[in-house]
Amino acid sequence: MRLTIRHETRYNFATPVKYGLQQLRKTPKSSHQQSVLSWRTEVVGGQRELSYEDQNDNTVELISFAPEAQELTVVSEGEVELSDNHGIFGQHRGAAPLWFFQKSTTRTEARQGVRAILHDTPKSEPLDQLHALSDIIRDSVRFEVGASDADWGAEEAIAAGKGVCQDHTHIFLSCARELGYPARYVSGYLMLNDRTAQEAMHAWAEAHVEGLGWVGFDVSNAISPDTRYVRVATGRDYAEAAPVSGTRVGGAEETLSVAIDVVQQ
Repeated sequence: MRLTIRHETRYNFATPVKYGLQQLRKTPKSSHQQSVLSWRTEVVGGQRELSYEDQNDNTVELISFAPEAQELTVVSEGEVELSDNHGIFGQHRGAAPLWFFQKSTTRTEARQGVRAILHDTPKSEPLDQLHALSDIIRDSVRFEVGASDADWGAEEAIAAGKGVCQDHTHIFLSCARELGYPARYVSGYLMLNDRTAQEAMHAWAEAHVEGLGWVGFDVSNAISPDTRYVRVATGRDYAEAAPVSGTRVGGAEETLSVAIDVVQQ
């Protein structure tokens, strides 16, 4: 399957930005199951300073604001061809060792809610156990757009009983690590069946299974990633795979708008 993707992020400010830097993780990389045919980043109201690979093997672009800018627009777009790998990404890559992905983070700390989910998770072969875990999480925490806060961790979403794909992923990571699996957060693009326009990137989890390597689990959609999924960035949680992060001086009353289009060719 071949997908065309356009991702526009636009910032507006009531007062000028004195100084600002943004890290972008919006660029997919070619691998055995996806081939990036073209990709470019256009910046208006600033400039692209450099690009580098981080500890998770993500492509990171560093963007600076123009002096006294009150608007910054970043457009990332390109074309990606995908083949079906039945949710298996394969061998581990990157500078971070596997044990790094067994370490808990603030968002994936396991407490009472996670322990309750693990109590219901059967002891079985790794793939069966992880698929069962995904089902239990989805049944325990219903998917609801706008239901959660961006700073929520796994326990907050479990307590609320609702969340979005980011929350489902954090819960899965916390549980999988408690079961002894290295696990990581994946951000990327997903072609939806009912529309092309979206307001956010998608998130799913990967667990490392002996003999298979990294295997994907999209808790929110109850499937493993297929040819509609474009992998972009990975990390121990959302913070390490966030599409945009950074800092600035000035620029009061920020207004942010995001427009994403994912279209099959």
